[in-house]
Amino acid sequence: MPVRLDDVLKHPTFTAADPVVRAGAGVVQQTQLRWIHSSEVLDIASLLGGGELLLTGGQALALAPDERRTGYIRDLARRGVAALAIETGSVLPSIPSSMVSAAEEAGLPLIELRRVVPFVAVMEAINSQLVSQSAAQLQQADQASHAMAVELAHGGSLDRILAVLAAATDAEVVLTSTAGITLASAEPAEDAESSEPVAGDAAGDRQGTVHIEVPVRGIPSARLTLQVRGDADVNLARIAGNRSVDILALALLQRMPPGLKEMAGAALIRAIDSGKQHWRLQELAPAAGIPVSAQVVAVVVRSSASKQLQRNVEHLLDPGGQHGASYADNAELLALAVLRSGNAHDERQKIVDGLQSLEVPEGTVSAVGPVASGISFAPWSLSEARLTLELAADVGRSKAVASGPGKVLDAQAFAVERFAVQSMDEALRRDFIDQQLAAVLQHDAQRQSKLLETLRVWLDSGCNTAQAARELHVERQSMHQRLQRIFSLCGGDPRGTGRLPALHLAVRLAALQPK
Repeated sequence: MPVRLDDVLKHPTFTAADPVVRAGAGVVQQTQLRWIHSSEVLDIASLLGGGELLLTGGQALALAPDERRTGYIRDLARRGVAALAIETGSVLPSIPSSMVSAAEEAGLPLIELRRVVPFVAVMEAINSQLVSQSAAQLQQADQASHAMAVELAHGGSLDRILAVLAAATDAEVVLTSTAGITLASAEPAEDAESSEPVAGDAAGDRQGTVHIEVPVRGIPSARLTLQVRGDADVNLARIAGNRSVDILALALLQRMPPGLKEMAGAALIRAIDSGKQHWRLQELAPAAGIPVSAQVVAVVVRSSASKQLQRNVEHLLDPGGQHGASYADNAELLALAVLRSGNAHDERQKIVDGLQSLEVPEGTVSAVGPVASGISFAPWSLSEARLTLELAADVGRSKAVASGPGKVLDAQAFAVERFAVQSMDEALRRDFIDQQLAAVLQHDAQRQSKLLETLRVWLDSGCNTAQAARELHVERQSMHQRLQRIFSLCGGDPRGTGRLPALHLAVRLAALQPK
């Protein structure tokens, strides 16, 4: 019998923690567990496989902003985590209401642990039961996988291959393309008409549904969905589904092999990423539909759902599907766009704007590299996009194209910073900053003022005092007073002098210095 969340809540090692279900109470009895894990890492979702009860002491959550907390809940739910238990106490007195609402909305059981218990004791007690269960599940999954392989060897259709999996897992099984087209499906042979899914609401569907990506030669090609019926074992469905991926990939390869263009495109991106020699890039580009001399732009998307975003990003960069290439792993999506119009910079700006309009998971960060003239310079565009991502946290959030669940960074907005870190070491940058801004920095340090930030906003606005005052939310008179103080510390009003670009450069470099 599957180990359920309700059983764990009643276990002596768990009742000692005085647990209270704060969200998702309606699915507690039907929620099946695969493992119990503990972690304080907020970015843990991508490292989990689904079906886990996650225990956390709440230290990281106590320090995180509210937006990060709700994003944590959504990431776990999207990953298929069974439930989250948070220990409250002096560090985190209670679970924030925003997290409770997010968990309820996502159908993720959220449990408050009101007393301190050693997590290791809980995990040892429950995981020992889960290990025994897992051994039996693995044996059943291997039997199903072997039967699917036999069906494939005898020339069985995709429907017949999926029928083996459906019978073994007592689940409705559907294989869809990345475009959402159903390629094959099957239901359990017995009780096909009378069996019911786990639940009809969104929370129940999440608990009883397993999604598995099926790549063919490294190219995301299909998605396998198993909707478990009644009291059937969700973890068996998850294990058997994962064991069937290679067989399904082989079946897809035999029946609908990925085109040469897709394969060459993925190979091209990997070659660009690894910094292969120019001749290799020039060899792969034409096969991927990209002219060797074309102007191209590299795009990097870091997201917990990089594979799921791949098709949308591809369509944005290459609506016609004839030019461009992409490759995704679990945490990063790399793409190459071909600029075909007469104005490459305008077309590149459309890409920046388009990325901002995409619906992406919270925490997604994208960067668009500079225009590269020819495929041989594509590695440079990619490396500059990655450098932009690294610099963004230091330089500040104000250069993101817009706010929202995802953030899009334009490498061109970081041109000064990119040039500085590549041509000046830290000591040289510090000397230049001190020459231009020493008095301003000393004033801020002694009086806890924000003259440097004021100067940055004013310079970035093109020395527009009214605009800078609006961005800083101060009265114009206060802005003028701040500027007069800055000018007195910097040797006078820099406008119309050679000191203006030097000051602007120093301000930009100051953001790169360790705090």
